[in-house]
Amino acid sequence: MRKHHPENERIKRKYFVFLKEAKRQNEASVDAVAKAISRFENYTKWRDFKTFHFEQAVGFKAHLTKQCNQQTGARLSKATMNSTVRGLKAFFQWLAMQSGYKSRINYTDTEYFNLSEKDARVAMAKRNKPMPTMDQVKRVIALMPRESVIERRNRALVAFTLLTGARDSAIASLKLKHVDLVAGSVFQDAREVNTKASKTFTTYFFPVGDESQQIVREWMTYLKEVLLFGHDDPLFPKTAVKQGKAKVFEPVGISCAHWSNATPIRKVFKEAFEQAGLPYFNPHSFRKTLVQLGETTCKSPEEFKAWSQNLGHEGVLTTFLSYGEVRQSRQFEIFRALQSPPVSPDISGVNEFAKAVAREMKAQMAN
Repeated sequence: MRKHHPENERIKRKYFVFLKEAKRQNEASVDAVAKAISRFENYTKWRDFKTFHFEQAVGFKAHLTKQCNQQTGARLSKATMNSTVRGLKAFFQWLAMQSGYKSRINYTDTEYFNLSEKDARVAMAKRNKPMPTMDQVKRVIALMPRESVIERRNRALVAFTLLTGARDSAIASLKLKHVDLVAGSVFQDAREVNTKASKTFTTYFFPVGDESQQIVREWMTYLKEVLLFGHDDPLFPKTAVKQGKAKVFEPVGISCAHWSNATPIRKVFKEAFEQAGLPYFNPHSFRKTLVQLGETTCKSPEEFKAWSQNLGHEGVLTTFLSYGEVRQSRQFEIFRALQSPPVSPDISGVNEFAKAVAREMKAQMAN
């Protein structure tokens, strides 16, 4: 049975180039669109895109509701369904403007890819994601073994993530020269570091205690003075393996090379939290922990703006809207305190902060 259509393949390649070069989307985004289109082609048995009709979109949405996630076995989430049909809608809208397809595809038929309002609201709803407390993270670091070079690297890796809030993809590509221990900073240079949206910025160590900074300092000293690593060598080298006596590959130390992706870093985190008897929290969750620390530490709009900037956010609203949910336990504490407010509360700082947020919102709306 046919599992591709030559004409479809040619126009898909053209669309992927359009997304990458004109829309400046990264490989991950393009891959997600390619997966959505592949789902649709599988449903239509690889019919020519020129035969597209609104009934195909309606039938495909019903088809999606019966599909399961290959990893979990559960039905596809509303969020996955929404991203899939949105990707298809954009593709067919683009297709309806291309030569050879204009007269064949009705532009308004693409609107049938929309989910119902109810399903769309469920898909787009923001939900609180789990994150570790500062005490939990410090407990994990304290309990991590430190005998072998691999164990020392892993411990420094978790401490560095807490210290900087850097994304795991950036950490995997950092070099020794990017960290300045004297200034307490990390230069995330997009020319060499895999930063989000290829942004270049400097991160200063967050005030999370001296323990993490000391662990990172000792690790970098070991790399430079014992292993004789240079400035262009990786800050967290990948594990070196070789075939052992049992004819299977075994870890034997570290190599002078970067990890190719962040998957090994997430594995380190998973094992560290399991060893501490705690549920797994991924590296990205540390950023939410740091945001909540900033909400209690920063005393002015300028301080929180600097805190936000330190995470690589261009606008403070990104920090608020994406990372700044109030924990339910904290929400309870706040409302309990509001039941007995002070006689003469000082709200000058609150007013100043509110005005700063309003200015930020107005500037973003203007853009």
